[in-house]
Amino acid sequence: MNLSFNINHLNFLLAGAGWTLVLSLIAFVGGGLLGFGVALARVSTSKPLRWLSLGYVQLVQGTPLLILMFLSYFGLSIFGFSLPGIVAAGLSMTIYVSAYIGEIWRGCIEAVPRTQWEAAECLALSGPQRLFLVILPQALKIATPPTVGFMVQIVKNTSLASVVGFVELARAGQIINNSLFEPFLVYMLVAGLYFCLCFPLSWWSRRLEDKLRVAHRIEVATA
Repeated sequence: MNLSFNINHLNFLLAGAGWTLVLSLIAFVGGGLLGFGVALARVSTSKPLRWLSLGYVQLVQGTPLLILMFLSYFGLSIFGFSLPGIVAAGLSMTIYVSAYIGEIWRGCIEAVPRTQWEAAECLALSGPQRLFLVILPQALKIATPPTVGFMVQIVKNTSLASVVGFVELARAGQIINNSLFEPFLVYMLVAGLYFCLCFPLSWWSRRLEDKLRVAHRIEVATA
């Protein structure tokens, strides 16, 4: 029977795009929470904590996301933990994102001028007060553009979740192509949907970088 692309195939692709967004959100929220802890550990005054967090970052960044997916889905099953595809993918991406976003935020915290730390110390603020009341609000503005930019990488990396049986956008396109054998049409549509998901984030990131650059120039001019 000769099949051709129809509205049902398009709906299936859109459903896959929806699950891509869900997985991206899980990865960003989970990875952001864990990454915040990593960033704080990386700038901690405790040397063992700094070394431990550095080891975590190096281990995760040195391990391909695909391997993390395999370990979460197949590796844990050896110990009796059988995880659904979305749970295994979400766990893998949370760990992966936490290492990278933790380093992004660590760099932004350390980018706050040292004079701000010293000024907060002169006000007799405690360590946590200096960090949360003075440093982090300034680091937040610096961190926003690269964080939004990294979200593009999160969206694109969800395509690896297909190896654990999770049907996101890339996997949905593969399933449709296996039945239609029209790779050019199917994967052009998949690429177009990824573009629609990623371009607004890239545009937003550039706008935030421009605003940050203008704000910095104003601060320098008025200093």
